[in-house]
Amino acid sequence: MAYDAVIIGAGMSGLAAGIRLAHYRKSVCILEQHHAIGGLNSFYRQRGRTLDVGLHALTNYVPKGTKSGPLSRLLRHLRLTWDELALVPQLGSTIAFPDIRLNFNNHFELFVSEVRKFFPRQIDGLMNLVNALLEYDQLGRGISGGSAREFVKSHITDPLLTEMIFCPLLYYGGARERDMEFGQFCIMFRSIFLEGFARPFDGVRLILKKLLQKFKTLGGELRLRTGVRRIFSKLGRVEKVQLSDGSEIEAKNVLSSAGWSETMQLCDCQLADEHGKQLGTGQLGFIETISVLDKEPKQLGHDRTIVFFNDSENFCYEKPNMPVDLRSGVICSPNNFDYNESLGEGLIRITAIANFDQWKNLSTEDYRKAKQIWYDKTLESAIRFMPDFRKHVVDTDMFTPLTISRFTGKENGAIYGAPDKKYDGKTHLENLYVCGTDQGMVGIIGAIVSGITIANQYLLNG
Repeated sequence: MAYDAVIIGAGMSGLAAGIRLAHYRKSVCILEQHHAIGGLNSFYRQRGRTLDVGLHALTNYVPKGTKSGPLSRLLRHLRLTWDELALVPQLGSTIAFPDIRLNFNNHFELFVSEVRKFFPRQIDGLMNLVNALLEYDQLGRGISGGSAREFVKSHITDPLLTEMIFCPLLYYGGARERDMEFGQFCIMFRSIFLEGFARPFDGVRLILKKLLQKFKTLGGELRLRTGVRRIFSKLGRVEKVQLSDGSEIEAKNVLSSAGWSETMQLCDCQLADEHGKQLGTGQLGFIETISVLDKEPKQLGHDRTIVFFNDSENFCYEKPNMPVDLRSGVICSPNNFDYNESLGEGLIRITAIANFDQWKNLSTEDYRKAKQIWYDKTLESAIRFMPDFRKHVVDTDMFTPLTISRFTGKENGAIYGAPDKKYDGKTHLENLYVCGTDQGMVGIIGAIVSGITIANQYLLNG
């Protein structure tokens, strides 16, 4: 059988592309090398608990009934209702630097008032910055290049405010060290400050369940535990795909969410090696600790949804020379969204920048010991910016860049992929396209938008 489209990876972008194509009665097969869907945004069971992988919050949130914005547009394109995602907004988040904390929520006016209070001379610059943001296409097209730091510098003259603005944007979407491409900055600034954070009560599994149900209802085929060994081409086009068991399937088109370099490594032609280096190699990995508590964080005096912290006036977003950079991080509490009921147990997730190579080179026993050491150090770092919750911890887990590499195939465990992006999604093969992180869209909404965009543009002709 020759499918209209074979999609590599059952993450958010792959599932979204599959739904979009299946709507138009295209024969679609999604191949996923693991036993579960979701990719970088999945979930797992541990000691009777269901824990999310990746999800802190869904960005780009706008209230029900809003007609504009990526969230509203993608719901229409996937023919999902607002209520199916059951999104609940954040209570409020904070950017915490020494001596200054800027609070923000899903109403930009709060952030403006905070900037006015702590940086009164910068308020005009902030508003000019907002007015100058690129009016990006709501489905991810029309992104331009250039340095975001140079753009911000032209509007904000206080270096500390600049660092505080970049801290959440880079942590939630920065593939480059120290800086961000201007188009990406526009997307991330809008998604975090002008739109906002939300989360389903049941976490990422609810979103994945709705996407998978929609895909299968439309006749799409999903093969789990089925990796891709090789992409064979002839005369500049994909001819067939060889699966991990050696079998082969034909495809009129192939969409890959595996990453640019990772996709090029699957191709059988010599050009693929050269193209694989085109976007560079991602260097930014992360660790994340998960702490289950016997009390909800609010009972311990912590009511922030997310805290982006940094312990000096300079924010160093770069590959550290140690396993974990403890100078900055992200504290997320899934409990602190505006739910009508309790999650039952408390949950604190802490993310920090990490060095893949230092984790990769450890022996199995040293790796286990290092996880415990750096779990403790990460919590010690975080409690400088929140109440000390450590005596209330009843269960733990921890991810490293090596975990990400093992389970997603991402080089260096770099969840945001290559430092440069392939915004048009095209490859050297006429019918092979990339979607997801290396197409330039990050986060849950970004990944879904990417899948929709590539399917629309190349397989549905707009």
